[in-house]
Amino acid sequence: MKDAPAEPVNNETIAQTIDRLGAVIPDYPQPGVVFRDLTPVFADGPALRGVVDALIAPFEGRFDYVVGVEARGFLLAAAAAYASGKGVITVRKPGKLPREVFAENYSLEYGEGTLELHRDDMPAGSRVLILDDVLATGGTLAAAARLLRKAGAEVAGFGVVLELGELGGRERLGDTPVEALVRY
Repeated sequence: MKDAPAEPVNNETIAQTIDRLGAVIPDYPQPGVVFRDLTPVFADGPALRGVVDALIAPFEGRFDYVVGVEARGFLLAAAAAYASGKGVITVRKPGKLPREVFAENYSLEYGEGTLELHRDDMPAGSRVLILDDVLATGGTLAAAARLLRKAGAEVAGFGVVLELGELGGRERLGDTPVEALVRY
């Protein structure tokens, strides 16, 4: 982990900032997996601002709400909603939402999962931008999109900080635009 704040060095790009600040953890959460930890990027104010600005810029004027997928997606979505003046919607793991929900089951890299969304968080026809930290196999983001469509939303696009291209997640998201700040 680095100690210095992420003031742009030699006018580095946001991808270079992410690469410089991000931590790489081998064999986590299981042997053979390389985990790319973005928390040092999020902890740095200028870097977080740069990430958020870069995530929402391609979708400007095309969304009414920003959706964050539990858990790191919440950080990005809240910051993006604030920066864009839009509302934020949370897609959660089961049992975390107190009112009536839509639910969607899905497969992920290491098992099965379920996502939930309050049925009344937004009016039908709302345009949503879905944000998360990493696009891997695409299972979680595809499930979030199905869930939001159940609620009557139009998915304007997906924004992620990192995309692990070799895992083919983009293909699971269909024709919906995907913006990744860094691709591995």
